[in-house]
Amino acid sequence: MKRSREEAATELFAALYPRLAGWCRRLVDDDETAHEVASEAFTRLWARWTSVAEPRGFLYVTAANLVRDHWRKLERERRAVHRATVEAAVRPENEQADPSVRLLVQSLPERLRVPILLHYYADMPIREVSALTGRKEGTVKADLHAARELLRAHLRRSLDHTL
Repeated sequence: MKRSREEAATELFAALYPRLAGWCRRLVDDDETAHEVASEAFTRLWARWTSVAEPRGFLYVTAANLVRDHWRKLERERRAVHRATVEAAVRPENEQADPSVRLLVQSLPERLRVPILLHYYADMPIREVSALTGRKEGTVKADLHAARELLRAHLRRSLDHTL
């Protein structure tokens, strides 16, 4: 039984992998990423081999989802680079980014730190932060407000000590 399962998987791979990888290549415009996506789709199919009724459809839907995730990642990276470039252009040359802000954010309680990191550092809308954390949007907004107030108070104390 196991041998026939492996033979069927090998035949399916030989028949579908080149076309799937080519399709992915057209979507992501990169050979390495296309092969990673196609390979991951086959890996996920193999993990569910006995429960998948239509392997070809499963492969293409899985690959499409992986491509979508890849595009989202690229967009987040593009926005982060743009934001960093704009901030660097706006910041006076003699002003350095204060590394203590990063440490301050890291020192926040997890309940407040996670929404700050997702909303401000990963540039996710409150709706998405709410879905990822399992908290209501109002709760996320309140947590963001509380975190900003803590950061503001700490920064104010730091500035008072340096003056």
